[in-house]
Amino acid sequence: MRVLLDFITDEDGKVRYIDPSELLRPEVEFSAKPIETFRDYTVNDEDPLRARVRKIYYDMHTNQTVEFVREKMSFWCQFNHFKATILEALELLNSLVDESDPDVDIPNIVHAFQTAERLRMDYPQYDWLHLTGLIHDLGKVLALQREPQWAVVGDTFPVGCAYSEDIVYGVKSFKDNPDSRSSIYSSKLGIYERHCGLSNVLMSWGHDEYMYQVLRNNGTTLPKEALAIIRFHSFYPWHTNDAYEHLCNDEDIRNRTWVKIFNKYDLYTKSAQIPDIENLKPYYQNLIDKYIPGELKW
Repeated sequence: MRVLLDFITDEDGKVRYIDPSELLRPEVEFSAKPIETFRDYTVNDEDPLRARVRKIYYDMHTNQTVEFVREKMSFWCQFNHFKATILEALELLNSLVDESDPDVDIPNIVHAFQTAERLRMDYPQYDWLHLTGLIHDLGKVLALQREPQWAVVGDTFPVGCAYSEDIVYGVKSFKDNPDSRSSIYSSKLGIYERHCGLSNVLMSWGHDEYMYQVLRNNGTTLPKEALAIIRFHSFYPWHTNDAYEHLCNDEDIRNRTWVKIFNKYDLYTKSAQIPDIENLKPYYQNLIDKYIPGELKW
């Protein structure tokens, strides 16, 4: 299948066609750390980092219900909480460490520039992808706005239907979630129709969904593929294990290839090497001015 990307043009202005699967680069080396050691969720409550990660996920899986998600959507999607430019919001992430991440313990702004810069290195012609890397976790500002981290960070999943065993810590981690006792919410389709499309599915509330909604509300000109990356980059059961295909339509399957491309850069660029953020800001400010200018409503 070949996909028309109407936001990518040649120098003469002609639209180019590209198969996103051609952009997958399994041979690229990202880190000195072995790839198989990333996303290790082994239960070990004697290890403070692993105990912290496990608690975040169990709290998340207990409290993320259909009712909870709808309440958060109603509250946060009024976009009347604060105003900030993209770079101002990024600066806020200087004080945030993602407590669900077993791989790194550094401020999230560092991870943003690590992801963006490696995408820029490998795909210099796709400036929208560089900016997507920079802002993909920006919805984590929720954690600095009264929200507990279990309602902001970590892997995402649909609510209102049966949980997948491919979710971190498995179905057993939802044993105290009220929705798990609902005959409707615990069925395979739940409140959805087969192949309804992920645009019609309620995802667990967190930074992915929030940033997607912020971008849409503020009129971004980023392409739809970028918005899919923002919204689903933490939906690991889907983009890594092909779970929930019964809810997907053709557009979701196409978008998943872009999310897979992005995922390598989101995950494997994490390291202790700190980019020169101040020197990089002018380049990314130009992209912000192009795709998401000015002060945004959050």
